[in-house]
Amino acid sequence: MKIKKDFILRKVADSYVVVPVGKMTLDFNGIINLNETGAFLFGLLQKGADREELLAKMLEEYDVTSEKAAADIDKFLEKVKAADVLE
Repeated sequence: MKIKKDFILRKVADSYVVVPVGKMTLDFNGIINLNETGAFLFGLLQKGADREELLAKMLEEYDVTSEKAAADIDKFLEKVKAADVLE
């Protein structure tokens, strides 16, 4: 999985936002707000990580059970797919 090149992640104050750039600004209205974990996962998806890689990296980075991490990743992926930011 990979994030479309027309979306970028930025930190603004204490928040993380995803904004469209280029031609995508015509098709996508608004921004996507992410928490720290969402920004972490988004950054991995920008590099083309698959679900298994997301899970492994999340377990390395955060003190969370495998079940909780997997559930959070699945929920995040559903939202990213619904927002149509994946290639």
